[in-house]
Formats: sequence, C-alpha cells, structure tokens
Amino acid sequence: MASKKTVGMRGCSASGGLCCRVEAIVSVDERGQMVLPKEVRMRAGIKTGDKLAVVSWGEGGCCLALVKADALGGMVKGLLGPLFAEVAGAAK
Repeated sequence: MASKKTVGMRGCSASGGLCCRVEAIVSVDERGQMVLPKEVRMRAGIKTGDKLAVVSWGEGGCCLALVKADALGGMVKGLLGPLFAEVAGAAK
C-alpha cells in the first residue's frame, strides 16, 4: 500500500522559470504497483482510465515523471515541429 504523506520540498532554477515540487512519497507494492494520492490526482486532473506515460531521464533512469499520454503528442510536436521546419527549410 502506498504512503499518502505529502511533502513540501521544492526546487527551482536560478532563473525562476523551471520549478519542481515533491508532491508525495509513494511505495511500490509486491506487484510493482503504486497509488497516487487523491489530492495529487485531483490537482493534476488525472481520472480513472487516463493513460500516463512514464518518462525517465538521467543516468540509469534515476528520475521519473508521469505525463498524460494525450498531452505527450502535443509536447513532442511542440519540441520537434520547429526542428523539422528548419530541416525542411534547409533542404529547399
């Protein structure tokens, strides 16, 4: 069973633009499952049946983030769209 303890640790970049916050500490059970606390789900707008992408970065995947799968396509398009437009422009 996951812990529902909410913690208030924050970390922000020097520019103040990027900010992260530890929302909760959860445990992984023997089946590899974890429970996101209700408050976290409500704040993130996560509903039953929503698909979440698990994104990792850092050496060995030390950091994980959950991204709503339906938002992931828009994020990728926003990041790669300008790059593809630049490449297509250079090819002309």
